[in-house]
Order: sequence, then structure tokens, then C-alpha cells
Amino acid sequence: MQLKYHQLEEDVCRQIEDDRERKICNPYRASDDGAVRRDMGKDKSNILRPAYVRDIEKILHLPLYNRYNDKTQVFSFFHNDDITRRGLHVQLVSRIARNIGRLLGLNLDLIEAIALGHDIGHTPFGHAGERFLSELLHKETGRFFNHNVHSVRVLDVIYRRNISLQVLDGILCHNGEFELDRYKPVAGLDFGKYDENVEACYTKGKEAIERLVPSTLEGCVVRISDIIAYIGKDRQDAVIAKIIDEDFAFTSDYIGSKNAEMINNLIVDIVNHSYGKDYIQLSEEAFRDLRTAKNENYKHIYRNEELEELYNGTIRPMFEELYYKLLADVKKGDESSVIYKHHIAYVESNLRFYTDYAYREEEPNQIVVDYIASMTDDYFIQLHKYLFPDSKYVIEYKSYFED
Repeated sequence: MQLKYHQLEEDVCRQIEDDRERKICNPYRASDDGAVRRDMGKDKSNILRPAYVRDIEKILHLPLYNRYNDKTQVFSFFHNDDITRRGLHVQLVSRIARNIGRLLGLNLDLIEAIALGHDIGHTPFGHAGERFLSELLHKETGRFFNHNVHSVRVLDVIYRRNISLQVLDGILCHNGEFELDRYKPVAGLDFGKYDENVEACYTKGKEAIERLVPSTLEGCVVRISDIIAYIGKDRQDAVIAKIIDEDFAFTSDYIGSKNAEMINNLIVDIVNHSYGKDYIQLSEEAFRDLRTAKNENYKHIYRNEELEELYNGTIRPMFEELYYKLLADVKKGDESSVIYKHHIAYVESNLRFYTDYAYREEEPNQIVVDYIASMTDDYFIQLHKYLFPDSKYVIEYKSYFED
């Protein structure tokens, strides 16, 4: 198959080159001086460490960042290093978003911080794990769990790293399940409004999340880049996992159907239609194809019957067993439990230089959710085996050598 790669329009190229030569900055770019934090007396921008560079480094050095590398992106149950894990996904989002941001003249440090932190609150076992954890939390408390909301909880509440409002907002609003043809930043955000948005996500779930739009162009770029990063890459992984054949006939035409085409053509389309504007725009053709591509991924990949059966028949009851065992231990105050020794003590140790936050006084269900969401796939499996050695629920991974 001959791949089709679009190019930037000549007048857009000339405008970019002319603006660079005349040192014209994008007036809609987020400035380092505009970074807002809960504690404005700390983490001030300087030449050595500009505002959003500080946020990047806070995220990179957070202990939970390491755990990206063993969390499912889409495909669990495979021992195969060629299948994407969440650690690679956030790097791909960062790279794609920075490519777009560089061409549009945006703040690349802010983009990188949002991209690297956007999934740090994700559960083991991808969106299936997210769904199961939300079901349990909602059953017990009436509140919803969503990974974008938990990502900002990790950074802003649990580990209290004084991350800027612009980064937290970009992460909260990143959810790639809800695509738009135009992303126009919502002005006037402050921490009061941000906190209201977070609480609405807990109480109203997807109804509130669907309405979220970032307050910066940088956040808007990361949001669309999240979709660009997974839509074609998931197809590559599905071929490796033998979910689809390599020559599977997807129907998207304008943006292409292969990962490299889709990344290039969507970046080009966005820049062609967004340069010099105060919003991020996709053409009608690109948006139509993007929606088609996403719907086809759901039909042929994400809702694969074999994988869904494993998730629902094995992972779901394992989540339930772990959740209620850990919840009972927290309610009893059993400090010999793994949740005290391997989670609560871990959080407290990582807070000792930052705050006197009494984490163990949080609502018990929330502590359990924090712990399970922090787990990698392998940690989850090992903990379940440790607590329930005689359980009938066993996960068997497909090895490298299975046909």
C-alpha cells in the first residue's frame, strides 16, 4: 500500500517562516510569568528553572512516574515488549504535541508537563481497570473514578507538589475519549473554578468531563494529541496481538489508516487550520475521518470479545476481591495490612519534605482507590495472589512464542 503524506500549505509555511524571521511571538501562547500555583511563594520561575520546567521535573521525579512502564495501554495479558505500555504512550503524546506546539509558537514546556503527567493516575489494565474501579467506588460512595481526575489528585492532593494551575487544568481536561473539531480555550480559570470542576467530575462523572475544555492552547494541543498518539498506534499493537490482520481494511481516507500517515496528516491539518488563531481547529475532512477511525477501533479492536471476556470474567472479580479486603483493613485500622505498609506509609514517606497532610485520615474508600489506581499490572496480580492464594481467578499471559 502506498502511504499518503500531506504537506503544510505553502502560505502557512511562508507565514511561519516570516513570523520567525521577524521574531513575532504567538500572542495566545501561555507565558511562564502567568503560571499560578496554590503556594505562590514557592517554585518561582527563573532562568535556570522556568515555571513549567519545574512542573516537568516534579512529574518526572514523582515515584509513581516509574509505574507507567508496567501499566496497560490497551492490550493486557501479553508478554511482548513490542506492545505499547502507558510509558511509551505519554512520550508519544508529548512528542506529537510538541511538534504541533513548535509550529504554532506555543509554550513547549507547558505542553510537555501536561503530556507527561496526563495519565499518571491511570489504573492497571487500562480502561477496563478504570471502569471496574469506578463501579466499586460509585457503589460504595456514589462518586465516580476517572483517570484524568485521579491524575490531578495524584499531583495536587496526594503528593502535593504545588503543580501550576495551567498544568493541572490541562491534565484534567485531556480526556481523549471526547473529540471535538474545534478546541477554544476557556478563559477566566482560577483555583476556585478548577476545584469546582474536579468535584463535578467526582459527582457527575462523564457528564461533567464531557464539558471540560482546557484554559490554554497548550492544553488543547495535548488533548487532541492524546487521540493522535493512540488511534494508529493501537492498530499497530492489534496486529502484534493478532487481533486484526496487518492488511485489515480500515476506511479512513483523508487522514490515512496507518499510524505514520495518521500522525503526519493530522498534525499537518491542525497546523494548516490553526496557525495564528486563538483555537485549535481540524478540517471537516480530518474530523470526519478521525471519528470514523475511532469508531472502527472500538468495533474491531477495543471491544474484542476474547479480551472483554478475560477482563469481565477474571479482572473484574479480582478488583472486587482486592477492593473489599483492603477496605476492611482500612476501616479496622489494621496497620499490619499491605495497604498500610505499602501504600499509606509510602505516601507519608514521600510527603515528609512537603507538608503535614494527614493522609491516613482520608475517607477509607478513597485510600483504597488511591492504592489500586497506583498499581502496575504485575503488582496488582502479585498482590491478589498474595492475599488470595487459593483464588480461582488466575491470569495467564500469552508468551512471545505462542503462534
